[in-house]
This record gives sequence, C-alpha cells and structure tokens, in this order.
Amino acid sequence: MTADDLKQKYIDFFASKGHTAISGSSLIPQNDPTVLFTTAGMHPLVPYLLGEAHPGGSRLTNCQKCIRTGDIDEVGDVSHLTFFEMLGNWSLGDYFKEEAIEWSFEFLTSKEYLGFAPELLSVTVFAGNENVPRDDESVRIWEGLGIPSARIYALPMEDNWWGPAGQTGPCGPDTEMFIDTGKDACGADCRPGCRCGKYFEIWNDVFMQYDKQADGGYVKLGRHNVDTGMGVERTIAMLQGKASVFETELFAPLMQRIAQMSGRDAQADAVSGQAFRVIADHLRSAVFIIGDEQGVLPGNLGQGYVLRRLIRRAVRFAKQLELPAGFSRQLAETVIESYRKAYPELERRHAHICTELAAEEERFEKTLTRGMAELNKVLENMKKHGQTVVSGRVAFRLYDTCGFPLEFTEEICREQGLEIDRDGFDKAFEKHRSVSKQSAEKAFKGGMADHSEMTTRLHTATHLLHKALQQVLGEHVQQKGSNITPERLRFDFSHPDKMTPEQIAAVEALVNEQIERDLPVSYKAMTLEEAQTAGATALFSGKYGEQVKVYSMGDFSLEVCGGPHVEKTGKLGRFKIKKEESSSAGVRRIRAVLQDA
Repeated sequence: MTADDLKQKYIDFFASKGHTAISGSSLIPQNDPTVLFTTAGMHPLVPYLLGEAHPGGSRLTNCQKCIRTGDIDEVGDVSHLTFFEMLGNWSLGDYFKEEAIEWSFEFLTSKEYLGFAPELLSVTVFAGNENVPRDDESVRIWEGLGIPSARIYALPMEDNWWGPAGQTGPCGPDTEMFIDTGKDACGADCRPGCRCGKYFEIWNDVFMQYDKQADGGYVKLGRHNVDTGMGVERTIAMLQGKASVFETELFAPLMQRIAQMSGRDAQADAVSGQAFRVIADHLRSAVFIIGDEQGVLPGNLGQGYVLRRLIRRAVRFAKQLELPAGFSRQLAETVIESYRKAYPELERRHAHICTELAAEEERFEKTLTRGMAELNKVLENMKKHGQTVVSGRVAFRLYDTCGFPLEFTEEICREQGLEIDRDGFDKAFEKHRSVSKQSAEKAFKGGMADHSEMTTRLHTATHLLHKALQQVLGEHVQQKGSNITPERLRFDFSHPDKMTPEQIAAVEALVNEQIERDLPVSYKAMTLEEAQTAGATALFSGKYGEQVKVYSMGDFSLEVCGGPHVEKTGKLGRFKIKKEESSSAGVRRIRAVLQDA
C-alpha cells in the first residue's frame, strides 16, 4: 500500500460512515496569534469544535498538511518529522466514543482497509486524577473489541489528555493507538509512549467532553466532540514494514538524490544517516512552507525565522556530506515532482520555491564566512593569552548570534589543537532551548482560537479592512496572514509599495464608514464554485462542490470565512491603524485597534 492508497482508503472509509470530505487548509493559520503553523488536522476546525456550525455538517474527514517545530534540533531520528500529513475525522456533537473507537479498530484491522493483526495493537487511555475519573468507557469499548487488558495502558494527563483551546474551555481524554514493531522491550517499564521504538504511535482519538473552568475545575459538556488524527508517514511505514519513515516512497526519491549528489550511503554510519534524514526532512518542509498558498519567506521573525532555521540546518548537514553548492534547488525539484499531483500549488510556485531556497542557501554561505571571521578573532585572542579551551559561552554566541554551527567550531579548533567547553555550551544551549520551549508551550496552551468578545470584534474588522484595502490600493491586494489578540489585529497583505499617509487615512475612513452604517453581518452556506461566482474573497483551492460559509457585511464585503463575527458592524467601535510596515518582499503589514466610539 502506498501513501496515496492510504489517504484514499481513509477518506473513502469515513465517507461510508456519513462523513463529508473537506479540503485541508493552509500551513499558515488564519486569525490565530498563538501558533506559527498549522500543527494538527484539528487546528483549522477549532471554531467548529467550539460550537460554530460547519457547512459540511457534523461529520467531517480530510487530510491536512502540518508543521511542528517544537524542537527542530531533535529531528534526525527515524520517526520524527517537521512536515507531515495528518488524516482526521471529526464529530461535531454527533457520535462519540463508541463509534469513534469501533471505527478506528475496524479501519486498522479490517482486511478491506489496513489489515493490521489485532494482536499487534496496543492502546492507551486516560488514567484519571483528582478532578476527572479514569476513562473506563474507552477501556470497556476496547475490551469489547478484543483488546486484552494487558495491552490497554492507563496513563496520566500529560500522556492522554487534550487540553482546552484556551486557559479554559472544551477539553478531554484521548485514546492512542500503537503498533508493536516486534523490537525487544527496553525494560520492565516499557510501554506505549516509550522512546525505545518498540511501540509506534499511529492514531489518536480525542474526546472533548469537559469544560475547564477558571478555577481549574472540570464540568461535563452538554455537547461532545470527537477529534482524531492519523499520521500518514508513520502509518505507511508500519504498513510497509519499514524501520523508518525515511525508507518509504515518500522519502526514497529524496534519499536517493542525496546519495547521488554526495556519493555516500545513508546506511554507512550513524553520522551520515542523521545528515541524510535532516536534509530530507528540512528541505521537504521548506518547500511546503514557501510553496503554501499563503507561503512565507526566510526571515528573522515568526514563520520566516523557523523557515530560515530549517534551510540553514539543512545546509549545515549538507556540508557534512560535501553536497555541491545549489543542492537545495535540486532537492526542491525532487520534492515538487513527488507531491505536485496532491498539492498543485507546489507546481504553480515551482520557480519561486527554487529561487528562494537557492537565495537563502547563498546567504547562509556568507553567514558562515562572517562566522569564520569572528571565530578567527576569538582564536587569535586565545593564542595571545595562552588559552587552549574555547569557553562554552563563546561557542554558543557563535552558534546563536552568528549562526555558526558548533560542529564547524569544533572541527576548526581540533585542527589547531584547541578544545571546546562542551559542558558550558550544553548549559547555555539548554537554557536557551528551555526558554524557547516554555514560550512555545505557553503560546500553544494559551489557546488555538480565542473567541472572546474583543477578538471577535477585531476578526470582523479584518473583513472590512481587507475590502477597504482592495478599494483604495487595487484588486491585487490579497490577505497573506493575520494575527489577532484581544488587544489588536495584525493583517498581512500583498502590495509592492509602502502605503502613503493619504492611503492609510483613506482605508481607515472607509472602514469606519462601514462601522457607522451598522451593516448586518450574516452568512450563507454555498459551494466554492458558487462563492467564486458571487465574487467572494477567498483562496479557491478546495474540493469541487465543497460547502463553505460566505460572510457578507451589508453590500460592502463578501468573504469565505469560518471564524467568529459580530452580528452588526456598529458593535465594533472606532477603527484605528497604528502602524503600516513591510512584512516581507511584496507583503505589507498593518497593525490596528478598535477604540470606543
């Protein structure tokens, strides 16, 4: 079975269970200030999980492209990826645990679908705590399907609980499914979730049945949702009996191309194997980020910084394999060829992807030159003072500030008979990583979608802003991203030039005029084709015939959207643009607020 077969079987299976197949969304989240990329299949569906009606109904299924960058430096083993595809099915107040688990088991073990032997399947459930009881219902369902209690593991909240979208809100236990790879257990405590590789997680069913309160307590929800996710790469590796996701057809062309360019074998040694995997993962991720419908470019902030880190880490490992200059363009061609049918936007943006990758690779070469100059100053100063050990703090500064890889510093120092204080470097690195991780976790747990009154007002205002920009600057203006908190909105849009003060004033006045008109805000469900014919603003990249919500604001704005909105524009207050600046090449950024009228 190929990955394409798996995706089609999954969609067909859940369609047979009454699910509507919907399109995946952009890798760049819209109207979500808390995460840089779409991290899971449920991410674009948060408004509907929180209660909004979805035009596709209460049962949905799709395949979503995702990016996770919680710890880029860990990527390079046999299973962790930065970019991946996630299959999912959702129940929005429809079915619950019984059907979700039974269908998961059927799809996994039925000969008609994946055909895994039931005896290879182990599962985990929520163990319960002082606030919420153990998920005995899931245990009962699994046992009823023939999974013995010895292969049902009850684990704590950090393992089997999906947190709320904000500090408060819908949340609940989950049950995760693992395939036993046949490897020996690492010890008496070996269980699903262990890092030894014996158990390979491929699916997760989340049951949103509680509402977390401000005081930390949990109250049962009246409406229950199901949110599930199956990783394509991991599942296909298990189906094909591969020891690594990098051995599947999803990565084979890339790995072969790297081997041809380097003249090396990925299996030759551990160092080469890691280099092959990092380059393949990071270049694939970079292609999808740049090639996304709302793709970003390498930069020093936000998504651009993550993209830059991915490309430069790939360059670093490419030097280990002695890949030729311009390798990133050649590998991008391989990725695009492999995915162009499933993701036609990559083919459309082919030249753009290759150009940007090559440019960033060249920029990093210059960075390395600057790093060498800085390192030479350090070494010269050390010789003057008779020092033989480069401090960890200095090595980390070269790494963090100059982007100079530690391995390069170590190699150069060895050649000159010097050492590096690795303990000092590791401590500085861990401190840096801990701070970064805490910030990322805080942002992630801080909410995948804030539906507060102020955020709803600001989201509504982005519709008016988008249309006003098109009227003042021209129809070429298209939304390239937005970031909304209860305090302000940030709106990125395509436009080649800095806006003049007169243009900014005109946009501001036009938005406030629509607010003063107190326009009604309403939506109609229609197909993408009908929305396009009606002149609605949107990225028309979904499935033919797919139902979407089209929001109108009187006779002024018509836009495809799934976010929260006020009922009338008069509730917004006074719109004020605080700043207009460059976001990236050809993209401008507006920061604005709503003030009391």
